[in-house]
Amino acid sequence: MTAAVGPYVLGVDSGGSGMRVALGVVGAEKPVATAVCAAPVRTGPAGIDAGHLLEQLLPAARELLAQAGEQERAAEGASIGAVAIGAAGMATLGGQLRAELPAALESALGVRLLALAADAVTAYAGAVGQRPGAVVAGGTGMIALGTDLTNWRRADGWGHLLGDSGGGAWIGRAGLDAAMRAHDGRRGGSAALLARLEAVFGPAADLPGVLYPRTDRPALLASFAPEVAACAGDDPVAAGIMREAAGHIAEAAAAVCPQRGADDEPCEVALTGGLFRMGAPLLVPLREELARQLPQARTVPGSGDPLTGSLRIAEALATGDLRLPLHPTMLCVPAYGPGQEGL
Repeated sequence: MTAAVGPYVLGVDSGGSGMRVALGVVGAEKPVATAVCAAPVRTGPAGIDAGHLLEQLLPAARELLAQAGEQERAAEGASIGAVAIGAAGMATLGGQLRAELPAALESALGVRLLALAADAVTAYAGAVGQRPGAVVAGGTGMIALGTDLTNWRRADGWGHLLGDSGGGAWIGRAGLDAAMRAHDGRRGGSAALLARLEAVFGPAADLPGVLYPRTDRPALLASFAPEVAACAGDDPVAAGIMREAAGHIAEAAAAVCPQRGADDEPCEVALTGGLFRMGAPLLVPLREELARQLPQARTVPGSGDPLTGSLRIAEALATGDLRLPLHPTMLCVPAYGPGQEGL
């Protein structure tokens, strides 16, 4: 009879485009199986909807366990030793998750070790691991997070109305603003971006009717960011938008980066997220800005994404080796260790 390979750990990455779940085994480099839940978890007056998250997570977790049992011949007795859930908005909208998920997951899956993290924290764990450093997570939004393993420092991530400066929605909105200026004949307009607006969305005058009724306005704005990047090589307005975005991103990184990294080495700044797949139009000015604003740091590519980070946190929790600092909203581990209850 083949011995069980447990305990299993479960990592969850919940964001604006949906939820991903990964089942891993302590000590393994890669997940055993993954699942994608296409519907984003709802957010209401009470914050992130714990019931809606559980409606998606529990069937996915059971299916992943079933798959792992078939693959490893260890279905009987398979257990989840720890779960880490990273969610967009956790820091400001995660009150219901922190209140309801510990008991719900223990009842449904027998889970007694649970970490609830902001998606920036799981992005950090995926990109940097459990070392001092900083990460910039860029996608529709933009947030920078750094730690010296004593405290967290955060910059931006305040949403498309209050910040996320330099993120996809910010770039897309700036590009659409330049396009509408060209449509009106105002200064700062871009004929190239106006042409792209009309190719993507239709007549410029109809754009408010397309944009404002949408509940996913940040994602719609961010969908125009690649158009801005594509125009940047020939259009000075688009290039200026990308340079300004790079400046905002570097400012956020500089605000959170520790003075020194592990073993007194230069601090590492990792870039992670789909924003940086836009390539040279953003990365060239960003490298210049980082060199200017953070000359003591070393920029590195992220070694993993937020789903990888959630698995790393879950494994550290399962093995008693969690070194990332706890925080009431950024990284909450209920009843973890003496005197840590409720953090």
